[in-house]
Amino acid sequence: MPVQPYLFFDGKCEEALAFYRRALDAEIVMMMRWKDSPDPAACQQNPANTDKIMHAQFRVGGSEVMASDGNCGGQPKFEGFALSLTPPDAAAAERLFNALADGGQVRMPLSETFFSPRFGMVADRFGICWMVYVPQAEPAS
Repeated sequence: MPVQPYLFFDGKCEEALAFYRRALDAEIVMMMRWKDSPDPAACQQNPANTDKIMHAQFRVGGSEVMASDGNCGGQPKFEGFALSLTPPDAAAAERLFNALADGGQVRMPLSETFFSPRFGMVADRFGICWMVYVPQAEPAS
């Protein structure tokens, strides 16, 4: 039974999906707008949001993340968690980290640590905190 993150972008979901497509080579698996809901009453709550994203799913590597515009209030708040990316090498880590940092905020610069050849933390332009971590190479036997 997988555990999947579900991110509520509060009105900026489509922008976030486009950003992750560019920054992380994310694949949009599915996307449904409120106006496409099989339940006609779904759009009656707020007709101004009919073009907003009711539900989406995107894939980064082998992981899937779900997303929505939620209540479309324009003030997404992401606290108390981070998503972790594990690229295979330092070059890939640099590329991903820099892409996520574009318009975001570096919380810990990507650098060598005692536990990783590259580790860093960045909050992207939507406020999602990402940890980029390259695993240590296994010692040769």
